[in-house]
Amino acid sequence: MASVSFPSLILFLFLYWVSLISPIYSLSCTSDKLSNTKIQYPNCTDLSTLNATLHYSYNVATSSLSIAFLAAPAKPEGWVAWALNPTGSGMVGAQALIAFKSNSSLIVKKYSITSYSKIEETNILAFDVSDLRAEAGADGKFVIYATVKVPEKAELVNMVWQVGGMVAQGHPMRHAMSDENLKAKGALQLVATSGAGNRDSFMGLLLIGFFFLFSASFLI
Repeated sequence: MASVSFPSLILFLFLYWVSLISPIYSLSCTSDKLSNTKIQYPNCTDLSTLNATLHYSYNVATSSLSIAFLAAPAKPEGWVAWALNPTGSGMVGAQALIAFKSNSSLIVKKYSITSYSKIEETNILAFDVSDLRAEAGADGKFVIYATVKVPEKAELVNMVWQVGGMVAQGHPMRHAMSDENLKAKGALQLVATSGAGNRDSFMGLLLIGFFFLFSASFLI
């Protein structure tokens, strides 16, 4: 039986370690460019559908969730939406922030999703919203910025996100009913926010690995 040299074993273990951690930090959200420099978003995640990404920061002391949501509308003249549902996990009951173009400018409005066929524009959602704005991002994406107040001691919130292809008379029209659209929902963990997408953390771990490999070379 062929023996394995110590240097080869060290190299194998290092490469195996890198292969385990790299998927966590290779999310496409890490390449997003955000203009909002007033708020730091230490966490980001690639959402499961619609090529959408979410950057976020959670302040436990104030129960405030600051987000930057990015997605491309189904058509350039369409809309994108990010919502929280305080009463369920689906679309009905969701409190939404919807961004679309109006007179060549990108705006974002508040809506309450009351049924599968009806949304109502509102000035007051089930939670407080501040720092609300939208901007055009790269690759045709829209960016929604907001800080929302979530229930105290909440460990997770139910999100819904969506994209549509048409706005008529300042009102977002119905989105497609494809599998991608129907599955655009999920839970966001609020407590464990040491997050995926933090490139500094990845580089730190990588440097530790290199240090380990370098130190091991002196033992050979």
